[in-house]
Amino acid sequence: MTEPLNKKSVKLKHILEEMGKVVIAYSGGVDSTFLLSSAVDTLGADNVLACMNVGPSEPSNMYEKAVEFAGRIGAEFQKIDADELNDPNFTANKADRCFHCKSHLCKTLRDIARQRGFDNVIFGTNFDDLDDFRPGNRALKAFGIRSPLVEAELTKDDIRALSREMNLPTAEQPASPCLASRIVYGLEVTEQRLRQIDEAENFLRGLGLVEFRVRHHDTVARIEVNPNDIEKVATEPARSRIVEKLKSLGFKFVTVDLQGFRSGALNEALSEQQKRKNL
Repeated sequence: MTEPLNKKSVKLKHILEEMGKVVIAYSGGVDSTFLLSSAVDTLGADNVLACMNVGPSEPSNMYEKAVEFAGRIGAEFQKIDADELNDPNFTANKADRCFHCKSHLCKTLRDIARQRGFDNVIFGTNFDDLDDFRPGNRALKAFGIRSPLVEAELTKDDIRALSREMNLPTAEQPASPCLASRIVYGLEVTEQRLRQIDEAENFLRGLGLVEFRVRHHDTVARIEVNPNDIEKVATEPARSRIVEKLKSLGFKFVTVDLQGFRSGALNEALSEQQKRKNL
């Protein structure tokens, strides 16, 4: 471990030590898995509760692996449904959608912490997330939620490096954000659309793709893959299989984005003014 990374790791340990008992917003992703493992190592499993939102906005492929890992390290696991689909501010899918989604999750976790006698609710937000368009960060501030990885200035690369040293199964895992982030702004978020995305991405994952997105533009499915995978999805027999599957899910048109996969691609449609307003 390099000296700067070691300092950050020690800082994270000290931050967690002063928190006492923590409820963690756990998704099974790279950041929250690292945070959960670090919290258990620092505070002991009895002082850590991993809560995972299992509502329709969450990718279904994450659940079993997340439960298995939490059990392996002895952390108590609780599944929750933050019920964001019943909030018209969320389903309207404006530029502040993430704020409303995170607000529901924050409130749910804060209530659990109070009921169970836990001192803090913490999220796996990392230091790089501060530079991205993430209105959800505003919700964390509003609800007094802490982000130990941010406080320790741990970047995504830092977390992957430390995860490798800790032999965590998520060290090289691609990011897997909320499924609603695949739906073009202004198009209503519905359970049906979330299910279409989830089934489409599970199908592509079954073809061996690792890092990709299916963006939902109402009747159009726009597939983003790494540029070196474009030929793979655009040639037979994969092309016909993908078209057949996605049309069976209700899409009328199936496209491949020649620009390739990029995280947060739907934010490209937002003006700088819209972004500033919602941060």
